[in-house]
Amino acid sequence: MSDELERRTRNDEQAATAVLFSAGLDSAVLAAQEAQHGPVWPLYVSVGLAWEAAERATAARLLATHPYRAHVKPLSTLTFTMADVYPPSHWAIRGVPPAYDTPDEDVYLAGRNLVLLTKAGTWCAANRVSRIVLGPLAGNPFPDATPEFFASMGTALSLGLAHQVAIDTPFRQMHKEDVVRRGLALGVPFEQTLSCMNPKLAPPGSQVAYLHCGACSKCRERLDAFKAAGAVDPAPYSAPASH
Repeated sequence: MSDELERRTRNDEQAATAVLFSAGLDSAVLAAQEAQHGPVWPLYVSVGLAWEAAERATAARLLATHPYRAHVKPLSTLTFTMADVYPPSHWAIRGVPPAYDTPDEDVYLAGRNLVLLTKAGTWCAANRVSRIVLGPLAGNPFPDATPEFFASMGTALSLGLAHQVAIDTPFRQMHKEDVVRRGLALGVPFEQTLSCMNPKLAPPGSQVAYLHCGACSKCRERLDAFKAAGAVDPAPYSAPASH
């Protein structure tokens, strides 16, 4: 490798950001925003939850759209199973999500960000990437979504991997309707995103891989956010929400 090519490769690695990417509304906007500033590596961490195949299929279509073509790398799928921790009866394993009006506190997945960041941080050390971003929002009630947790996790990963890892949460002060507005400004194709815990396979010939169920609490959060943002959700639903 020439000295110039080595220098450019090193600079690209230092500027690159790994985005925890699920093809949901928040991570789609986050990846598009980060791509405005440098190379982005989208990471999908599979832990054995019921809706993961739908998210990965959606991610493949989403990343082929305009906001992601220039600076976003191909999706890297990592595996870190939680099927041996969550019991088979757990709603996220069975694929029976909480009801439409279920509060956030009742859909907590213990260790979620701890697991995602452990695998992502190890990937970053192996690939010489020094920054991870993810998309918790204002009002997130979970213990693994606090500034103290993210700072401590970044320190632990950096020490344990002998590789500097910074963890950033750019949407920490934003509500979901704010993220919708940001995504509209960035041209994110929201019809190609998926924020649902019980997605339904789309009919043949559809422009999307999966439909939102319209009945789970994630669908409710999404619909409420678009309404608060003064916009209409362009994503297709298998049945209109009637709540």
